[in-house]
Amino acid sequence: MLVLENLSFDVEEDGTKEIIREMNLTIGDRKFVVITGPNGGGKSTLAKLIAGIEQPTAGRIYFDGTDITDMSITERAQNGIGFAFQQPVKFKGITVLDLLRLSTGENLSVSSACQFLSEVGLCAKDYINREVNASLSGGELKRIEIATVIARNAKLAIFDEPEAGIDLWSFQNLIQVFERMREQTDGSILIISHQERILNIADEIVVISGGKITAQGSRDDILPTLLGSDSAVDACAKLYQDGGAV
Repeated sequence: MLVLENLSFDVEEDGTKEIIREMNLTIGDRKFVVITGPNGGGKSTLAKLIAGIEQPTAGRIYFDGTDITDMSITERAQNGIGFAFQQPVKFKGITVLDLLRLSTGENLSVSSACQFLSEVGLCAKDYINREVNASLSGGELKRIEIATVIARNAKLAIFDEPEAGIDLWSFQNLIQVFERMREQTDGSILIISHQERILNIADEIVVISGGKITAQGSRDDILPTLLGSDSAVDACAKLYQDGGAV
């Protein structure tokens, strides 16, 4: 279980700018939670605070009863928190197999690595020895990064706008990956997203605006209040329906 208590994050930008404001949030075990809201509302910053990429100005973060507020990214990963960046990191000279082995911290067999790739819809024999570089498409990189999170067997897997920059075909495959993860994972999944189709497979939805939680509840309670408005959720949903990419 993840618990945020009075979490705040400020930056110095022409004076002090408050990004996250005394936020309280609990994410239970085996939950699929989507955080949404307008751009600039603090969603990605919150994901980075949970992962340890940024450190809060005030407040505490607890994971499975342990105070992780002052832990590094590595320590949080060792405690079971996985993070997938909005733009996947590319590594010159490192193969997909190398990356999966680094994720597990083990000398993973080729057959085991291939299983993780198949779980994200990639033909393992075509990817296992490829370098993780610019020769891979955005959709391929996203799925490979998700495979590393699955391989890590994270208790809490965090994805920051996984739909960003990928085409419609890759996005449809991405939804299927998340649906499988939702059914098979023993941990919790936290996704930052505007996308209606991702919101539609969530257990819970949290809406953040101006650094504060403005709505939180089950998908059935929250999603209808977001649809039919001029919110960022609808704008992104329409763009995908028209065949575009965010």
